[in-house]
Amino acid sequence: MHDYPLEQRTVGHMLADKARRVGARTWMIWQDRRITYAELEQATNRCANFLAGVGIRKGDHVALMLSNGPEVLFAMWGLGKIGAVAVPLNTAARGELLRYFVTQSRARAVIFGAEWAGRLAEIADALADVAVWIAHGDAGEVAARGRHVHALAEFVAASDAAPDAALVRHSDPQFVMYTSGTTGPSKGVVSPHAQAHAVGRHLVQQFGYDADDVIYTCLPLFHGNALWYSCYAALWADAALAVAPRFSAGQFWDEIRRTGATQFNALGAMTNILLKQPPSPAERAHRVRQAMVLPLTPETWRAIGQRFGVQVTSVYAMTETFPVTVFVPGDPAEKGASAGRARGLADIAILDEEDRALPPGAVGEIAVRPREPWIMMLGYYDMPEATLRESRNMWFHSGDRGTLDADGYLTFVDRRKEAIRRRGENISAYEVEMLVSRHPQVLEVAAVPIASELGEDEVMVFVVPRPGAPPTEEEIVRFCDGAMPYYMVPRFVELIAALPKTASEKIEKYKLKAAAEARRAELWDRERAGIVLTR
Repeated sequence: MHDYPLEQRTVGHMLADKARRVGARTWMIWQDRRITYAELEQATNRCANFLAGVGIRKGDHVALMLSNGPEVLFAMWGLGKIGAVAVPLNTAARGELLRYFVTQSRARAVIFGAEWAGRLAEIADALADVAVWIAHGDAGEVAARGRHVHALAEFVAASDAAPDAALVRHSDPQFVMYTSGTTGPSKGVVSPHAQAHAVGRHLVQQFGYDADDVIYTCLPLFHGNALWYSCYAALWADAALAVAPRFSAGQFWDEIRRTGATQFNALGAMTNILLKQPPSPAERAHRVRQAMVLPLTPETWRAIGQRFGVQVTSVYAMTETFPVTVFVPGDPAEKGASAGRARGLADIAILDEEDRALPPGAVGEIAVRPREPWIMMLGYYDMPEATLRESRNMWFHSGDRGTLDADGYLTFVDRRKEAIRRRGENISAYEVEMLVSRHPQVLEVAAVPIASELGEDEVMVFVVPRPGAPPTEEEIVRFCDGAMPYYMVPRFVELIAALPKTASEKIEKYKLKAAAEARRAELWDRERAGIVLTR
């Protein structure tokens, strides 16, 4: 691995150096295209100059609502080269949640794919701060609302001269990435340039990626998993990055073979789906040597390695951090369900409710402290109270509970925070409740996680109807389908006369969750009802 000092860990410096050193090597495999590192440098320079030409300046926040493809990274890294801040948006966002992301981040510009124009047009009148609109493809309904829309394709005609790399520092913000709220709205994590590079650098060092690797991802590039743990890992290894539009169990191994992938990242739900497929020779006919899977159980760690013939690795990390712990090839088999141990970047502790360190084996909150500068978030955007709350007593408080064994291996237990984890998405129970409560016949609502057959959680809501004609469970789901991203739409719904509460009026969600788990087969189930969601 060619290393770079901290001061050189900006996207501008890195891409320019890659073009000089390994310019002829393949950077990305996307469908039928192979793009070299030299072409990446040229495209991001053109994109940077185009974006500057339409009025975007250093420090401006720019929301991106784009599906997977090279243009996502051209735009993100083009923004980074001029010191602007990319705000990647989950493409499932819609309505009130989409408006919140754009307005809370104070985005001055929006770059969007044609397929998302309708959703943005619906909220365009509420986006007073957005001065620049840029479309990848047909501007559609956004242009019909009277907005002047630039075409992203115009960047190909811009100058390929590199912007002045000295204007952007490793400590400057590069991303605002939204992570699930707990008892409040989603928070925008402000990440400096050096944070993403810390991820890529550490993975290459720990997992042994090199220039002959092909790192494959079918996860969305607006998420830190694909962006930092695949894209930046490939960048630091001088390796090729293979990107698919989305995960498909039926096409997964075909894509792995077609791209020549040697490594892939997967969510636990993805590997559970793959393990449920009928065994096939195709799942062993590949070049893959490693798969990073989050989260792991002892059963899945063994099953993935044995059935697919790969080394299974893992990490513990958050959008706010870096690879806090790493499980590497060669770690003891008996540690296989853990997230590994800290390997130089972090101090880690398990704390009680008074922030006192707990002994090995005790369950408490996972707390993190970086050992190197600029490798974790600068804070939550425009949320100073939340930043201080999560960073008290010289530790970053993850909100997750876990244990450390005597050898320092971390095992994740559950989430102390009020969040729901579904198919790799962190879902704010608060935001589900806020959106469901907009239904005119809903008086109160409580959202809780229910264990999924595929691992992680499913969303359940308990609804207290207003007096009069109550809504049906299907009506609640149909309403949610039009008001929130598909992954947030509750699978289980129960109408209830009153929510259990403490003397201080706090909803006793643990009672709701326990009761639902005990009679799961009796719950009203959207999937059993055959309801298909809009995506």
